[in-house]
Amino acid sequence: MIVLENKDYYKAIEPLSYVSINTLFAEAVIEQRIPGKIYVDSVQEPSTFYVAHPYGMSLLFGNSDNEQFNRDLYEYINNQESNIRKSEWLQVDPAGTWADKIDSMTTQLNEQQIIMKNTRVNFSFNLETYHQMKEQLRHHDHEIIQMTKDMFLSQTGGVIPRYFWRDVDQFLTVGMGYSLVCEGEIASTAFSAFRNEHQLEIGIETAEAHYGKGYALSVCSALIEYCLDHQLEPVWACRLDNESSYKLAQRLGFEPTLNIPYYRLECRGSIDSN
Repeated sequence: MIVLENKDYYKAIEPLSYVSINTLFAEAVIEQRIPGKIYVDSVQEPSTFYVAHPYGMSLLFGNSDNEQFNRDLYEYINNQESNIRKSEWLQVDPAGTWADKIDSMTTQLNEQQIIMKNTRVNFSFNLETYHQMKEQLRHHDHEIIQMTKDMFLSQTGGVIPRYFWRDVDQFLTVGMGYSLVCEGEIASTAFSAFRNEHQLEIGIETAEAHYGKGYALSVCSALIEYCLDHQLEPVWACRLDNESSYKLAQRLGFEPTLNIPYYRLECRGSIDSN
């Protein structure tokens, strides 16, 4: 696995376009909207790509038959050189044989619990279902406001805007978020985790004290309205075992379309909670 220099990131753009799953986070790295890393099999003519996003997500795609790359990949996953400093969620292109190869590595490393296999779900947005939900949407007394600089910088939680954007200025210029404020505190926020010219992927964070109050549905609806007003396709993806996100997506009009192999890579000797 060779680290690709930033000036050569463009070499991954066309190969990524052939991956028929949600790849917005990898696109953000390749287009250098956020710092990350790209590992390849060759600098001159790369055909295998491993794109790592700083939040802890990665995507593996391209040629799966390069034996040297696959040996390096095994060592990477085994974290022999401490490349993985926290949990990393690896998504593989379901086309081809990558899933089989990672499954083989999973078997070899199973006793060390280095790899744990999950499933990631891609959804498509059904506008009619969304409108039906919105007609019955419960209205709260609490205010929903567009995210400000102070809110961006102060919000806490596991899925928050500053983990997905280079800085607050970039978010305020390109991104978008809405928060429901309850008694002066941010109760729930829906925001653009990734965005390109045609799509916006939704991130959602609700404070534990406000679970079950319908706040997430309301702030996500506000962000979806923004998408519709700006001719953007709302995008949703989550782990299959993330029951709350899965159910919320369906209530908002998102329909599951594809299940993808998803691997949690652990930092050797520790279990990260992210």
